[in-house]
Amino acid sequence: MDLNTVTSLRRATSRPELTLQPGERILGGGTWLFSEPQVGTTGLVDLTSMGWPTIEYVDDGLRIGATCTIAELAELPEHNGWLAHPLFFQCASALLASFKIWNIATVGGNVCQSFAAAGMVSLCAALDGTALIWRPDGDDYEIPVEKLITGNGQNSLAHGDVLRWIDLPGHALRARTGYRKIALHDLGRSGAVLTGRVDHDGSAVFSMTAATLWPTVLRYPALPDAPTLAVDVSAADGYYTDPLGVADWRRQVSIVLLEEIRADLAG
Repeated sequence: MDLNTVTSLRRATSRPELTLQPGERILGGGTWLFSEPQVGTTGLVDLTSMGWPTIEYVDDGLRIGATCTIAELAELPEHNGWLAHPLFFQCASALLASFKIWNIATVGGNVCQSFAAAGMVSLCAALDGTALIWRPDGDDYEIPVEKLITGNGQNSLAHGDVLRWIDLPGHALRARTGYRKIALHDLGRSGAVLTGRVDHDGSAVFSMTAATLWPTVLRYPALPDAPTLAVDVSAADGYYTDPLGVADWRRQVSIVLLEEIRADLAG
């Protein structure tokens, strides 16, 4: 879509150049930004000219640059015996998007858009992803992605904040994982995306996205039994109703599918 209110485009090459002027917006891949009118937006500041590394192996984990495309992450080869590697492709596939979108849309953009069904939010919630945020005053802060998202299309980012990278820790990447996704239509947006993992120390983590307005992450010192998990999933906050599913359906499919994941991990 043509953004007929936009009259300027700046290609940032340094952090000071990311400071937004009135009416400016940050541009990553632009797949959502150009999908509908952006009333009030008069200028764009392009992140892709910053030259950030897209993938780095650091501190026994993985650092994903904000401008890494979804295709690049989904196609990342297995590394260092990371058992959680299948989740990269699985969570990318949870997106309602063609391969053309995968090649343009960025991981950072998907997280910052913060839709309940955002596949990269699903990945980060499953693997304890932590975001580094650049503030416009020059300070930085880190926040777990599960805490960054506050609602469907809502997050805690302040005006002018820029997501620089997301770190996935080695302990989560080495974990055994499970994944389920359900939608009301074969090519419809995800109604629930469920993941589970068991770390080497025996602790267990289960996450729900798309089913709830914000990521729901349940943590246990050991793999819970079926009744405990079912009670906790049923009691979670944030189940919602929209044209793609009612809240009670989202709750029930989450209970059923997370139990399937739990049983797989127990086996």
